[in-house]
Amino acid sequence: MTQQTQEIPKGWIPGRTTVVTNLSPIQKPQVILGIIAAVALFTWIITTTNMTQGVLFMIGLALGLTLLYARFGFTSAFRRLMAVGNVQGLQAHMVMLAVASTLFAIILSTGFSFTGVDPQGYVSPVGISVIFGSFIFGIGMQLGSGCASGTLYSVGGGQSSMLLTLISFIAGSVLGAYHFTFWMEETWALPPISLAESTGLGFFGAWAVQMALFGIIYYVLVLIARKKNPPMMKPLPTTTGLKKVFRGSWPLLTAAIVLAVLNALTLTVRGNPWGITSAFALWGSKGLEAVGVDVSQWGYWQANAAQLANPILADSTSVMNFGIILGAFIAATATGSFKPGKIKPGIAMSSIIGGLLMGYGSRLAFGCNIGAYFGGIASFSLHGWVWAIMAMLGTGLALFIRPLFGLKNPKPKDSIC
Repeated sequence: MTQQTQEIPKGWIPGRTTVVTNLSPIQKPQVILGIIAAVALFTWIITTTNMTQGVLFMIGLALGLTLLYARFGFTSAFRRLMAVGNVQGLQAHMVMLAVASTLFAIILSTGFSFTGVDPQGYVSPVGISVIFGSFIFGIGMQLGSGCASGTLYSVGGGQSSMLLTLISFIAGSVLGAYHFTFWMEETWALPPISLAESTGLGFFGAWAVQMALFGIIYYVLVLIARKKNPPMMKPLPTTTGLKKVFRGSWPLLTAAIVLAVLNALTLTVRGNPWGITSAFALWGSKGLEAVGVDVSQWGYWQANAAQLANPILADSTSVMNFGIILGAFIAATATGSFKPGKIKPGIAMSSIIGGLLMGYGSRLAFGCNIGAYFGGIASFSLHGWVWAIMAMLGTGLALFIRPLFGLKNPKPKDSIC
C-alpha cells in the first residue's frame, strides 16, 4: 500500500469535507480559560463602551468559531485551484457570496438596521492602488500561509508561525497607512462603482447580475474539476449528533452560509460589513504614538481621525478581531487541536514577508479578503471583483516562490490536498 493511499481516512466519502472518526481529547482547562477570557473581555467592553460593541464582540466570537471549526480558507482555496484545479474552496466562496449578496441587497435597499445606523456597503474606487495592492496581497497570503481572517483564527488556533505573520501584518498596515496619500493622490483611479447604484440597475438588478455571475463561475469550476480530476480536500475529523456542533469539524458549505449570515448581521449592527485590517493599522499606529511618533499628521489618519483618537475597545473592527481570536481558541481547544509548535527558519521568513505584503496591500486595496473580496462583492462593488482577480494572479506567482521557503504546494498526483 502506498503512502498516498494510507493518507485517505477510512469511511470517507470523496467530495465531503469532513469524516466521522475518533477525535482528540477535549482540552478542558484551556476551554474554560477561553470562556472566562471571553466573558471578562465582553464585560470590559460593555462597561467601558456600549452594548453595541459587546454584540460585535460576540459576532466576532461566532466568526472565530466558524472559521476554526471548518478551517474555512481563502488562501488555501485560491492555492488549491491554481495548483491542481481543486474547486471545493471556491465553490464554497460562491455559495457564501450568493447568500451574502442576497442578504446585503435586502438590507441596503431597505435601510434595515438593529441599531438605527444607516447601513452602508463597502464600495471603493478601482485604480492602480487596488490592482497592485490586491496582487501583492495574493502573494503575501500564500507566503504567510493565511489571509486576514486566516491569520486571526490560526493565531487563536495555536499555529505558532502565524504570530509572526500577524506582527508583520500590523507593520505592513502601518506602512501602507503612511504611504496612503501617495497612492490615493498620485496614481490613477476610477471613482467608486456600485453595480447597484452607479449603473441604474438598482439592488434587485445588481443582485440578479451577481447571481448569474456566481452561477457561471460555479459551472466553470465544475468543468475545471472534470477536466483536471484533482485530489480532493483532506477531510477534517468530526463526530455525530449534537457533539458535532461543539467537538467536530463543520462541513465547508455549512460554514459558508454561517459566515454570510454573520457578515449580514454585522452590517445591520454597526452599519458596515465585516472588516479586519483597518484595526491592524490602528494597533500599529497607536504603538508608534506610544513611543512618540505623531501619526495624526498622516493623510490616512487625518481622514480617520476619530478612529485614531478613540480607545481601541471603541473600535468595532478591533473588538471583532479580538472575538475571532478568542472564538478560534475556544474551538481549537474544544476539538483538542490547540498545539503550538516550533517555527522553522524558512517558515519564519516567509511568514514575515507574507505579513508585510498583506498589510501593505490591504491598505492600498481598501481591504483584504474580507473587507474587499467578501464585503466588497457582497456590497456590489466593482473593486471587490477586481480584488479577486488580482489576488488570484498573485497566488499564481506565489506558487513559484513558496518552495524557496520550504512551503509545499498541492500536486496533481496527491490523493488528497
